[in-house]
Amino acid sequence: MKIAIVGAGAIGGFVGAQLAHAGEDVTFIARGATLEALKTRGIRVIMSDGSEKAVPRVQATADYSAAGPQDLVVLAMKAHQLEAVAAEVPKLLGPGTVVVPMQNGIPFWYFHKHGGALEGSTVTSVDPTGDIQKNIPCERVVGCVVYPATEALAPGVIKQIEGNRFPVGDLDGTESERVKRVSECFVRGGMQSPVLTDIRAEMWLKLWGNMTFNPVSALSRGTLAAICQYPPTRELARAMMTEAQAIATKLGISFRVPIEKRIAGAERVGHHKTSMLQDVEAGRALETDALLGSVIELGRMTDTPTPHLDAVFALTKLLEQSLAQARAP
Repeated sequence: MKIAIVGAGAIGGFVGAQLAHAGEDVTFIARGATLEALKTRGIRVIMSDGSEKAVPRVQATADYSAAGPQDLVVLAMKAHQLEAVAAEVPKLLGPGTVVVPMQNGIPFWYFHKHGGALEGSTVTSVDPTGDIQKNIPCERVVGCVVYPATEALAPGVIKQIEGNRFPVGDLDGTESERVKRVSECFVRGGMQSPVLTDIRAEMWLKLWGNMTFNPVSALSRGTLAAICQYPPTRELARAMMTEAQAIATKLGISFRVPIEKRIAGAERVGHHKTSMLQDVEAGRALETDALLGSVIELGRMTDTPTPHLDAVFALTKLLEQSLAQARAP
């Protein structure tokens, strides 16, 4: 399968390396130090069991046109980085190209073929100008939920902390041939990739943790285990998740695990720094709008009060502003 991986960071590097190691025709779209590393040293993944998967020679470019039309395009950057590359993505699209966005949070495609009163609505928190949907047609999208925890140790060097699961699903709840092809491709790459008929419910299950633990960890500098084991932050997490569950329920979502079990699952990951805490420590931009702002926006759409989410959102946005000022010349 001809596959473009847009973004070769922690998740994109992990997925791309797995697929390239399995023999798929992978091209990484990258830039800067990452592009240079891929061109000179290839890519290497340190697996959670200590073994390594190395692909010393990979195709890598910063030029979307040079990569050309693909069978599959994996968008592996953070949600707030998607708008900046959206206009380039059409250069990778052929007649049958499938696009798999791998962003955390409520996705830009959420209300496409959703059904109900909000069918076709835009989630402005993640697509404020509409440019993402304009350039990346939702008709091409296969939904995907990203479960692995990974870290980019250096350009072209990825560490798998835990997890290997990438469920996929059609946005209309069917099981099309194209979603089966995506699943089979990921499985060939050594990943678990079941086809789900309700990808939004699975997305909410993952988001339930991300929209809670990411901002709380960024604000407190606490790991997953620390947040869950400290009673006040564990109670805050429960309150935030309760508000999110009320929103999701109004949108027709049923959670297959209770809140306490979801919190316990996060605790079992151990003293892992969330991606947002890693971004804070590196001085990078945060995914606040996609992870939390979007949920609050859906709360407004469904007339659901979100006092705990609002408070944590305000604090995290202030942190985001402080980081941006620190980065400014």
